[in-house]
Amino acid sequence: MSLLTVSRLFRSALRTQLVSAAHLSSKPAKHNVTAGEQAIAMTVLMMTILGPSGWILAHLEDYKKK
Repeated sequence: MSLLTVSRLFRSALRTQLVSAAHLSSKPAKHNVTAGEQAIAMTVLMMTILGPSGWILAHLEDYKKK
């Protein structure tokens, strides 16, 4: 592609405006989430993500032996 074509593509991409498909509202939350609930949710989330990868890294030598 020539530089002119690439620059034309970038200009057209920047010129287009995104139209939101979702109708969002800015109402206050119906239920307040306490700090304890947030801490529990973040702990579960981190354990879900980091638990399996930590297990694999801890047992990497066992996997190499197979």
